[in-house]
Amino acid sequence: MRNYDLEFLKHFSMVIGFLMLVTLGLILGAIWLNGTRAVDEDPSIVAATEARLGPAGGVHAGASGAAALAAQAEAARAAAASQVAYGGTEDGSVIYGNLCGACHTAGAGGAPKLEEAAWAPRKAKGVDTLIQHAIGGFQGEAGIMPPRGGNPALTDAQITATVQWMLDNLK
Repeated sequence: MRNYDLEFLKHFSMVIGFLMLVTLGLILGAIWLNGTRAVDEDPSIVAATEARLGPAGGVHAGASGAAALAAQAEAARAAAASQVAYGGTEDGSVIYGNLCGACHTAGAGGAPKLEEAAWAPRKAKGVDTLIQHAIGGFQGEAGIMPPRGGNPALTDAQITATVQWMLDNLK
């Protein structure tokens, strides 16, 4: 009497062994083929990889560190100065005409028009308060004033000049 299970197990083991040898041969062949192929590296890919792997910041210590930090701060100030709204003008009429007038001429969003009656209670709080509300934003009962009139590139000096221009031109 034959043991069919044992015979099956022998044949199955031989098939599995053969498949493992074929797999190993394919892997070694692929490695050999890959090694013989010349690859030209794309300079843009190399540069992008180096940028990704480069340091995110730097360590500044001692006298050279202070100089590097001062240079960075100066570069940041120069970049910020180039981003000042309306070319850095402090002419309130220019800023009002380009930005503020959009709401204050029509009274949009509860913005007070340039009329003495609308501004009297606001003026009673003081010019400094009006300037602070224009810089930081304000939500009152009548409406909302977005910070810096909705233009974050405006400087404090520009906002001060524009608020003063508006107060000087009330009807």
